[in-house]
Amino acid sequence: MSNNDRRGFLAASAAGLGLVAIAPGIHLIQVSQARPAGEPASKLQRWGMLVDTTKCASGCNACVSACATENGINEKLDNPAQRSQWIRKIDLKDPKNGRQHSLPMMCQHCAEPPCVDVCPTGASMKRADGIVLVDRHICIGCRYCMMACPYKARSFVHQPLTEQNPEVPRGIGCVEACTFCVHRVDKGQKPACVEACPEGAMVFGDLEDPNSDISRRIAQTATTQVRADLKLNTGVRYQGI
Repeated sequence: MSNNDRRGFLAASAAGLGLVAIAPGIHLIQVSQARPAGEPASKLQRWGMLVDTTKCASGCNACVSACATENGINEKLDNPAQRSQWIRKIDLKDPKNGRQHSLPMMCQHCAEPPCVDVCPTGASMKRADGIVLVDRHICIGCRYCMMACPYKARSFVHQPLTEQNPEVPRGIGCVEACTFCVHRVDKGQKPACVEACPEGAMVFGDLEDPNSDISRRIAQTATTQVRADLKLNTGVRYQGI
């Protein structure tokens, strides 16, 4: 199966309806129109995330818990070294001035993803709209992508999985990482972590749309790409660091 065929398959299986009713007259907040079933991702869009670290509190793990719940990740495995973690909180301290920051770290959805470059089977791939994914059907578990990722953002599934979200296929022996909740994005919804943040520190949207909230924020405020020196052009940007 070619890269284009895999992208088409993922696009068709992930697409859904535009508005999701949770009660009569009430719908989940949408970030875009839903992509019709069978329509491939478009390079006219590039999904991205902006995190305002000045609003991100140390010790708050709402985004981590929401990610685990949404994607069927067991946070209570006995061996923490074998626990899948698509998003984690890290605390930073500037040794020059003592300023401290707390921020979520996940797959940065690079425009030039090193994980894709080293994958021998093509399982690691980037959709036309910038979302980096792993096709578990052809992942052989070699973990080259884990070694190539400068953000330590990928996990290996060591144990059999239960109670999975049917919209988020996972499997033992495969590598996985943050997908920007692609199954939600393709319905026009926000990623689970963005909706769960109690301080509104996370903004998600189309980086190619100059009128999107995220593009306006990036144009008006100084933002940082983690390891910008690697010139990977990350889809995740941080404010305040």
